[in-house]
Amino acid sequence: MPTMSARLDKKIKEISFSWEGKDKSGKMVKGEMRAAGAVIVTSTLRRQGIRVTKIAKARSNGTIRDKDITLFTRQLATMMKSGVPLLQSFDIVGKGHNNRAVGKLLMDIKMDVETGSNLANAFRKYPLHFDALFCNLVAAGEAAGILDDLLDRLATYKEKIQAIKRKIKSALFYPLSIIVVAFIITAVIMIFVIPAFKELFQNFGADLPGPTLMVMAISDLFVDYWWVIFGGIGLSLYTFFYVWKRSTAMQRVMDRLLLRLPIFGDVIRKATIARWARTLATMFAAGVPLVDALDSVAGAAGNHVYFDATKKIQLEVSTGSSLVDAMTQTNVFSNMVLQMVAIGEESGSLDSMLSKIADFFEAEVDNAVEALSSLMEPIIMVVLGTLIGSMVIAMYLPIFKMGQVVG
Repeated sequence: MPTMSARLDKKIKEISFSWEGKDKSGKMVKGEMRAAGAVIVTSTLRRQGIRVTKIAKARSNGTIRDKDITLFTRQLATMMKSGVPLLQSFDIVGKGHNNRAVGKLLMDIKMDVETGSNLANAFRKYPLHFDALFCNLVAAGEAAGILDDLLDRLATYKEKIQAIKRKIKSALFYPLSIIVVAFIITAVIMIFVIPAFKELFQNFGADLPGPTLMVMAISDLFVDYWWVIFGGIGLSLYTFFYVWKRSTAMQRVMDRLLLRLPIFGDVIRKATIARWARTLATMFAAGVPLVDALDSVAGAAGNHVYFDATKKIQLEVSTGSSLVDAMTQTNVFSNMVLQMVAIGEESGSLDSMLSKIADFFEAEVDNAVEALSSLMEPIIMVVLGTLIGSMVIAMYLPIFKMGQVVG
């Protein structure tokens, strides 16, 4: 467990400074440097023969997203497989990146490597962008002298995980879009359209049908308390996601509920197993011991149900149990997964079998998302048609009734 001073030191080291100065020939030069403070930047540049005239904290140049790290990993792997030296690869990728924040990050890592740090430790200084799995695989590659192969595996792994995340988001987008569009349309009709009908019906001098009275009562609530409705929904959503993000207990509850959702729960479960198998296959193939690999797999599972299950598996394996026996006791893996893992253990090809499991479930997620996409389009039309049609019929019932009386 790192001490408080160590954590503060790591945080301070991440500060970037932009500077301007004059070199030995009097020429104006400028640049950026990461350091613990402005004094260190000044003294470092002074040793290089540069007299600093201006120094300030560098402004952020953009956001570094996970897909930026994935692209960098693929580019670095390609460069190194082509025989380009590590530092030159960083220089090429960093200066050629469209996102300036990524370019600066890579230049900072390159500077750490130039000053004697190994690549894995340089990555570990930026845990926000490079997780334990990433750093452990890089360390394994450096130790075994196969860094280019490990980076290639790591790039493939991150690309697969990115793809599976996009598919899950795509599957969940449609039902959320139905809810949002339906609510907006309902609110507009209730606040602006129904009141106009209400003024018209007040001159009828006759009893209105029950559905019409109910819709008008709901409209009155929207007109009088729209700020409470919109504010309450916004505050509730903010509070929900705020607590969800920060409460482990709530995350566990929500992860269990997500897995039990009709239709969508099955897709989420398959995506989680695909990510679990892909992570373990990548770690195991890199030569990481199974017990150590399971520690990274637990963090990469993306679901607390599988996180807890993986921790139990890790404990059982560390006491001498086989992987398939430990997985069976958790009751979260299908028979097919267990049988393929058993075959992999017996034949000594566990990484290959895990990769096949991941491929199978990724294909299952692809098919499920395509089916959901085709199914959701008519569902959206039916839901919106029913909602709007019900309100229209309720408001036209008095007019139909009046027409029958006149006829």
